[in-house]
Amino acid sequence: MAIPAPPVSATSQVNEVITPAPPSKSTAPSSPDSYDDKTNDLYNYQYGSSSPSANSSDDELDAKWYEPPDSYESKHRWDPRASWTPEEENKLRRRLDLKVAFVACICFAALQLDRGNISNALSDNMLADIGLTTKHYNYGMTIFYLCFLSAELPSQMISKKVGSDIWIPIQMMLWSVVAISQVGINGKSSFYATRALLGLLEGGFIADTILYLSYYYTAAELTLRLSFFWISYTATNVIGALLAAGLLRLRGHGSMEGWRWLFMLEGIVTFLIGVWAFFYLPASPTQTRKWWRPKGWFTEREEIIIVNKVLRDDPTKSSMHNREGLSLVDLWRSLTDFDMWPLYLIGLVAFITPSTVQAYFTLALKNLKYTTLQTNLLTIPSWILFAIGNFTCAYFSKKFNSRLLFILVQPIWHLVFMIVLVVLPDTTNRWSKYVILTLVQGYPYCHPILVSMNSMNAGSVRTRTVASSVYNMFVQAASLIASNVYQPSDAPYYHKGNKVLAGLSAASIALVLFAKLWYIYRNKQKSKIWDSWTVSEKEEYLRTTSDKGNKRLDFRFLH
Repeated sequence: MAIPAPPVSATSQVNEVITPAPPSKSTAPSSPDSYDDKTNDLYNYQYGSSSPSANSSDDELDAKWYEPPDSYESKHRWDPRASWTPEEENKLRRRLDLKVAFVACICFAALQLDRGNISNALSDNMLADIGLTTKHYNYGMTIFYLCFLSAELPSQMISKKVGSDIWIPIQMMLWSVVAISQVGINGKSSFYATRALLGLLEGGFIADTILYLSYYYTAAELTLRLSFFWISYTATNVIGALLAAGLLRLRGHGSMEGWRWLFMLEGIVTFLIGVWAFFYLPASPTQTRKWWRPKGWFTEREEIIIVNKVLRDDPTKSSMHNREGLSLVDLWRSLTDFDMWPLYLIGLVAFITPSTVQAYFTLALKNLKYTTLQTNLLTIPSWILFAIGNFTCAYFSKKFNSRLLFILVQPIWHLVFMIVLVVLPDTTNRWSKYVILTLVQGYPYCHPILVSMNSMNAGSVRTRTVASSVYNMFVQAASLIASNVYQPSDAPYYHKGNKVLAGLSAASIALVLFAKLWYIYRNKQKSKIWDSWTVSEKEEYLRTTSDKGNKRLDFRFLH
């Protein structure tokens, strides 16, 4: 929303405070000139042009228009005139990163450990041990992704009702039990059953965790934290490869294959993390005190800074409390929000190529006659490249305040290397093929930027909650499609499949460019009306409008 925070008092020292807060970036105009004079100072402050003037108070919009309802769990810490120094905020942000973001990364690592170890298991001849082929593996992964995406919305609805702090650990413990039970897989039926259960229990976890992080961070802060989130995903794959290199050598001990030891021991680890998270995660920044943690995490002063920092960035975050469920009307409004569909379509098409290569990466290395140990160790360079590309894209996207142009790097990268794979002679030596596959796998990951854009462009808690799930459903649908691109008849080099992936990469480029043009067009539509109004007309609109979320005329889409 574009409602600025109320001013500090006239007696405040301007050079000592970080408030009044500027308009949210999601609602910022394309230039300072597109807002009235009272907002120019605030806009310039956000984008580094100047400090806000303490004399702008006479013209600022009334704070009562976005005062949190009494049901909001942190209402007692809301203070429209609160101020704090940049040093205070930076120090507190570092504490949040350690206590909240880092823990979210650990929980995500637990997800990836149980979700991704199937790839390591394949390198230990799992399919041959249980009498399956790559065709059955494709079916099993299709079942997994179908169940995963089917669980996204229900999981988010449960999380919004009971609280992310409760639902996230429960999910972790439940899927860990299923992960451990994979020790008993002995054929097609048990393989399909465990894939289905894992998909149902893991689906929604990512959207649930992002919702939880949004209680503590502003939109700009969240983008960079999400890049750390997926760096933990990368780190887990590296650690998982190293663990697999050791655990798979247990083949024959206790009359079990190495991959059974892998599933059992990694499942136990993630179950213990889930138990710890159940007692560790608080419901919100102002609800950190428990009988086992009587002092809580933050002082009253720190709680005031967190709450007001977040609400000044996005006042809609107080429109629902953290134990409030969504109605069917909210669900329908979010699903039919046409402005969000360009991002959903990018999520669907852009991730088919990397998901396909990732699913077959270890199998491809085995086909190149690398040993089980070599195969697992050779996956590590791709994950290191992936982490570098992930952070680099997120960092420069934030630095230049540009999102879709940096998202464009991913499909261009994939198009180039898929064309190389298509034209590469079958007689090429295995190390050259390995390098190309590693570069395809170690791509500049745009997902954190897309997740952040999706959250900010939704415009309200209600639409954001559903939009996060719907976006993730499209991404999981990409993985589902990816499970069926490479067919046994096209093995071992998958020439037909690689041509399809090259075409999809080109389609992704077109979708990203379309999204850029669409959001520019939509912002111009809104600005044409909003900028023609006087201050009093704008105030009247804010007081009486029934427009919600990103349909408000003072809302601007990020692109």
